[in-house]
Amino acid sequence: MTSAELFGEGINLIFSGMGFVLVFLLILIWAIGLMSKLINRFFPEPLPSPKTPSNATALSAAPTDDFERLRPVIAAAIAHHRRTQQFK
Repeated sequence: MTSAELFGEGINLIFSGMGFVLVFLLILIWAIGLMSKLINRFFPEPLPSPKTPSNATALSAAPTDDFERLRPVIAAAIAHHRRTQQFK
């Protein structure tokens, strides 16, 4: 084989290989889209139910309750940090 024939075979191999890869990827994209449509059709996402508070005072009391609960934890963490920083 001459170098021109080898070059021609190389170009042929490049285009056929790239063609097979392109066709495979297109089939893969189509299959993923089809599976997505099937899953969404037969297993739809449940709609979230709106959560309404029992009264308006529950919303205003919740953040202060959390802060009051966390205040001793924050104070203990600060004290621990200050104790460990003294020894360095």
